[in-house]
Amino acid sequence: MRWLLAVICLSFATLSPAAVVQTLGGKTVEKVLVLKSAHQLQLINDGQPFKTYRISLGKNPKGHKLIEGDRRTPEGLYWIDWRKTSDRFNLAMHISYPNISDAARARREGVKPGSMIMIHGTPDTEDYPEQWFHTLDWTDGCIGMRNVDMREVWNLVKDGTLIEIRP
Repeated sequence: MRWLLAVICLSFATLSPAAVVQTLGGKTVEKVLVLKSAHQLQLINDGQPFKTYRISLGKNPKGHKLIEGDRRTPEGLYWIDWRKTSDRFNLAMHISYPNISDAARARREGVKPGSMIMIHGTPDTEDYPEQWFHTLDWTDGCIGMRNVDMREVWNLVKDGTLIEIRP
């Protein structure tokens, strides 16, 4: 009976969107590295970046996210833990912020740490064309990317991948 349960679980895992991960030049993503000061998101394999993208950050990009609504992008070690399609931002991958130390600090200070930090695409409507967003820090604390770049990252990065966000 256990083997049947294992087969069913493996079937669902292979059908999930995160299970269908592509490689780029035979390289798989071991880690995502965000360098806030350089406005870069790097895909890492064997400790080396093999693909780099330009990103946008929160409207208040300097410093670690401290409280909900501060419009800062967090800094530290997190995981890409789930993903969704978004009417507003096309594709979106959730970052596991707040981590244990973020939550503990917020509790000590009696504040809400914030949540729903994502890597996501940009709006692309007649009123707000995508190219307006590419060189601005415009998010509420998320990491924004051009939609073409976001599609590539979506296909290369699987759920459960470590993401390190540096100042």
